[in-house]
Amino acid sequence: MMDIDERMELIKREPTEEIITEEELRHLLSSKSNVRAYDGFEPSGLLHLGSGLLRAIKLQDFIDAGIHFILYIADWFAYLNNKFGGDMDIIRKAGEYYIEGWRACGVDMSRVEVKWSSNLAKMPEYWETFLKISRNVTINRVVRSVTVMGRRESEVKHFSFLVYPIMQTTDIFMLKADICQLGIDQRKVNILAREIGPKIGFWKPIVVSHHLLIGLQGPAKMGGYDESAQIDLQISSKMSKSKPETCIYIHDDEEDIKDKIRKAYCPPKQVESNPILEICRYIIFRKMDSLIIKREAKYGGLLEFKSYNELEQAYRSGVVHPLDLKIAVAEALNEIIEPIRAYFKNNEKAYELYEIIRKSEVTR
Repeated sequence: MMDIDERMELIKREPTEEIITEEELRHLLSSKSNVRAYDGFEPSGLLHLGSGLLRAIKLQDFIDAGIHFILYIADWFAYLNNKFGGDMDIIRKAGEYYIEGWRACGVDMSRVEVKWSSNLAKMPEYWETFLKISRNVTINRVVRSVTVMGRRESEVKHFSFLVYPIMQTTDIFMLKADICQLGIDQRKVNILAREIGPKIGFWKPIVVSHHLLIGLQGPAKMGGYDESAQIDLQISSKMSKSKPETCIYIHDDEEDIKDKIRKAYCPPKQVESNPILEICRYIIFRKMDSLIIKREAKYGGLLEFKSYNELEQAYRSGVVHPLDLKIAVAEALNEIIEPIRAYFKNNEKAYELYEIIRKSEVTR
């Protein structure tokens, strides 16, 4: 039987970035036998390293920690956010594709629960809870929360943008989620749920936010998504499925991976906001025992790193050249992604769904 400390360490393991609060989480794990956590996704395009592999990696930590995990397909939210031009048929196909994608990334779908927002919203108490939350939040607070949609406050033009954060807060309580385990970009709604929950007869959910993988373009201009400069930079720079040049899709072939990695931002000796190093930190060293950098003897010969910290120190000091790192990362990523490509190639249903989404126009 795993003790509380071991379960805490699994939940805190990277890519976890923030827990609100660790003391509450420890109490929850020690006092409740069936702890429930969730993450929600708008079906909105092809899965990439962040939404596919990183999600699978962190999900496995929660499964290993004995947490009942819910993957929430937010189809109605995709509709509200104009994904696929609001075409619900394509949105639902995208949701089915996500399930196949996570399975291909290694998630044992028999050990998680999948729920759809279109089904959850049919519960009579859903809209009663929605109204209770609405009575306890100001318009200004809702407007500040629209950043969870990937929208700036200045983009609020439709009433649906105001409905979205309140529905997302409602979801937390309708799913009976003790833990909100979403990206750091969803923090504002999760904090809202903590503040409102006790006021309307619910609990204060614990927030376990994970890191957002930076896009291949490197740090972007801050977009005004959060009051914290650090969080704002992370949201503004994240890998985006709607911007193919910023991401590695879970379907990219070997040449695509090599080409994208070769063009990626990777300044010598710079470890902060370096997308190539982030891929090493959050993907490669979570999936592989080591990273091997192959160099000719006259350039120092082969290097093998057993941990990310070793690699970071070597890169910071200039021992590892950006080009050598990129070649090694491309090879490692191709090895990690190959079984995913094979899954879609050999699974007729999965491949058909992939083709539908690949050919659909991504809108926002």
